[in-house]
Amino acid sequence: MRVISVPSVVADLVEPVEGAQVVTWDMRDDPPRPDLELVIVPQFNAPRVKRLGELADLRAVITLTAGYEHVTPHLPAGVALANAVGVHDSATAEMALALMLAAQRDIPTFVRAQDAGRWEKQQVTRSLADSRVLIVGYGGIGLALAARVVACEATVTAVASRARDGDEYADTVHPIDDLSALLPDADIVVLAVPLLDSTRGLLGAEQLALLPDDALVVNVGRGGLIDTDALRAECASGRLRAALDVTDPEPLPEGHPLWSTPGVLISPHRGGASTAFPRRGARYVTEQIATFVRTHEIEHVVATGEESS
Repeated sequence: MRVISVPSVVADLVEPVEGAQVVTWDMRDDPPRPDLELVIVPQFNAPRVKRLGELADLRAVITLTAGYEHVTPHLPAGVALANAVGVHDSATAEMALALMLAAQRDIPTFVRAQDAGRWEKQQVTRSLADSRVLIVGYGGIGLALAARVVACEATVTAVASRARDGDEYADTVHPIDDLSALLPDADIVVLAVPLLDSTRGLLGAEQLALLPDDALVVNVGRGGLIDTDALRAECASGRLRAALDVTDPEPLPEGHPLWSTPGVLISPHRGGASTAFPRRGARYVTEQIATFVRTHEIEHVVATGEESS
């Protein structure tokens, strides 16, 4: 019998799996039992993730977030880690699309005008239609976003870690090494990649300078993908705009200059936080539990704990 913990947000929706004993644990308190073999990390507030090494029988960990950089430093040697593949694709793509449309059509100005009871004068705003959208990170989220962007009559250029054949949304998928060459032709660039050593600061001052005037930078990945000071300088000058669901630092402190930088729209990391999450998360967890019981392994492994030196 495999012993597995799942967070309360999906506990009631996870289907029974023969050979699995499932307990509820939100990782805020001590584990409910010491012999946990598979731990599902909740999407919010899991301080006990730092103590995974105390679980002697632990074989695998799954995080219910697409990002996993908060778990890897605490992964015991030999323990496999998987992220929430497919769980947040639609919701995060929706958020990226919402940020793009809000920024292009100047929705923040209309909200402020409504708060003041003021009817804004008629003026032309930017459109998503006919825009050139560069999606950096063409996995599940990037693909889901591409479908939505094409439906809005924009064109998609796709970038992934490696080159590969295109699909119905993009003629080809470019390697990340082509990013600098692609930025000058982008009206909108969207970041949807995990935060790794290789992606930290992916858009720094040099890369941002390659974007055309009035380009929009959208980030639904992690804040550390962008040099915050460089982005703020470009937006403060009026040359670029930004729509950010994630920031660096995060949470963005009260009084941080990014809050008041012209042309910047900020949402407080709500990409995957939607009503679509619980059932999709539970379905994914059920599938992973079934695989773990059958094979003693998990699917979609993104990292394995290493021996400390």
